[in-house]
Amino acid sequence: MKKKQIFSTVIATAVAATTLASSAMAATPVADNDLAYTGELTIMHYSTSEESEGNGGSDGLRTTLAAWIEAHPEITVNENVLANAEYKTQIATLASAGDLPDVFMLQGMNTKAWAEQGLIVDLTDAIKASPYYADYEQAYFTPFLSGDSIYGYPVLTGGTCTVVVYDKAMWAEAGFDAFPSTWEDVEKASEYFNEQGITTIAFGNGGKWQANSCFLSTLGNRYTGPEWFQSLINKEGAAFTDEAFVKALEETKRLFTETSIFNEDFNAVTNEDAREYYIAGDAAAFIGGNWDESYIWATLKESDEEKWNNMGFAVLPQPADATEAPTSQNIGLGYAVAINSKVAEDPDKLAAAIDLAQELTGPAFASYVAENYALGGLTKVADVDLSKFDQVTQDFYNWSYVDTEKCEIYDSYINGAVWEVLNTDLQTMMNGEMEAADVAANAQAAYEANY
Repeated sequence: MKKKQIFSTVIATAVAATTLASSAMAATPVADNDLAYTGELTIMHYSTSEESEGNGGSDGLRTTLAAWIEAHPEITVNENVLANAEYKTQIATLASAGDLPDVFMLQGMNTKAWAEQGLIVDLTDAIKASPYYADYEQAYFTPFLSGDSIYGYPVLTGGTCTVVVYDKAMWAEAGFDAFPSTWEDVEKASEYFNEQGITTIAFGNGGKWQANSCFLSTLGNRYTGPEWFQSLINKEGAAFTDEAFVKALEETKRLFTETSIFNEDFNAVTNEDAREYYIAGDAAAFIGGNWDESYIWATLKESDEEKWNNMGFAVLPQPADATEAPTSQNIGLGYAVAINSKVAEDPDKLAAAIDLAQELTGPAFASYVAENYALGGLTKVADVDLSKFDQVTQDFYNWSYVDTEKCEIYDSYINGAVWEVLNTDLQTMMNGEMEAADVAANAQAAYEANY
């Protein structure tokens, strides 16, 4: 998965919809809690001023952090702000030296190791005691779990890897009022579209990661449920060779080798190429990520307003033999606000750090990004006023954050050595040249050797 695309969150849709000043006020202010601590607090993050100019999540974090600092003049907050790539290198160096900042951004892939090393505070009790807990999107905590303990408040805004963008008018002509909820109906529709010389669904796996990020991690969840993947992350017994996951691989192979749903060159073209098939009207639907939706939105808004008005959004259809989460789509927050375990030596300082983490991910941040950018984060916002945005943007906001069930993006976790093996084999399997069981066995061997 292209992490920058997801976790920097492309916001062309919202920005194109309305021009907003970065100084806009959040509808919900930060909580002005009375804190006993009066010393210094260091925070390290990567929401630079440059990044915040084109990123709703970064703008929201900087705005909320500034509001918290203003509300607590008795605390001296020292910020260390680095660009994303530099941040990743520097935070890893500091962790190795046992010298992490008081408050910082924790990547999901580092949670288990740093928790076992005693570098970060177990925030389970604090998170469950939060006044915002009932409004937290629980699925976002998954990357920051080690066993049953939670080590961070998921931060910034969530973006999907798996959205079906479809042309409502084209599907109506095929006899469907909305995009089908089952693959069986998609196969029926493909008979009509094939007669018209139109691809039913455009998909591009030329980069090899797309089949994993934009297809399998959602389809797999329909067979395994979320506990399986969490067990895989925690090394608690789940395996790629488990029957449910093998079934997901078998269905993936069937859909790409035994049906006429997808463009024949799906393994040769990228998602950027495939979305052009949709834009040109050569495909009735497209599967990609939130960054693709943003590009399609902006392109059609300028070049084909009628087709732009017909943009619809759907989840992957449910396979006939799958029993889990039929409305799931993978969406994630790759970082969380975490706290250096050394801070716990001073209870008052720890309380201040927890308050900061809670506010950076709470209603103030959530309302800011929702109302200024049509984005969502950890804390759900009820009755968001989306009226300033166009209908397509409103529909995508509701699809992303309200109407669908969340699941994990596989390659946000574990490590690249495992996914390189799986992604390569997926491409071979989708060409009909490899069996699902062999793909699973190779992935499991890579998992055992590298994770």
